[in-house]
Amino acid sequence: MSKRDEYLEKVTVGKLEQLNGGVTLEEYDPNWPHMFEREAEKIRNALNGRSLNIHHVGSTAVQGLCAKPIIDIVLVVADSSDESSYVPALEAVGYTLRIREPDWFEHRMLKGLDADINLHVFSENTSEIEKMLMFRDWLRSHENDKQIYAQAKRELARQTWQHVQHYADAKTTVIHEIMKRILI
Repeated sequence: MSKRDEYLEKVTVGKLEQLNGGVTLEEYDPNWPHMFEREAEKIRNALNGRSLNIHHVGSTAVQGLCAKPIIDIVLVVADSSDESSYVPALEAVGYTLRIREPDWFEHRMLKGLDADINLHVFSENTSEIEKMLMFRDWLRSHENDKQIYAQAKRELARQTWQHVQHYADAKTTVIHEIMKRILI
């Protein structure tokens, strides 16, 4: 088992799901922003004022970009390590805690049940939030980089991956290339 797989086993809550295949990408769906808005409202209502911000991130947040049909949402809370302040309320509306990464910005990830959602939870002022928003916004306004990213995603999606996270990790090179342009 690789060190990355050992890490995935360590941070996964419950059983680590195997993919053992390619990744399904879909062309941009104009319903994705509406799905985000519906989930964001559900999250706001469940947390009753404890959410500091909610952002639509990832490829489904970029018009015209192909994506796995999974809505990525960033939920900003006061302290993401304080799971008791938000996880029970989210579980009550159908979310399940799947990832706990205390060594990476105290990141938590929950999965939605009635829709394919990855709900990423971070504490306020976490630098990763800014990075995710910068990347999303750059792709929204820079067609060439959006196409470079889409091409890399399509090529990688055709490969066989043991876990979806391996596909995500493989995109790191192109993401870093684009981030260099963003930060100039």
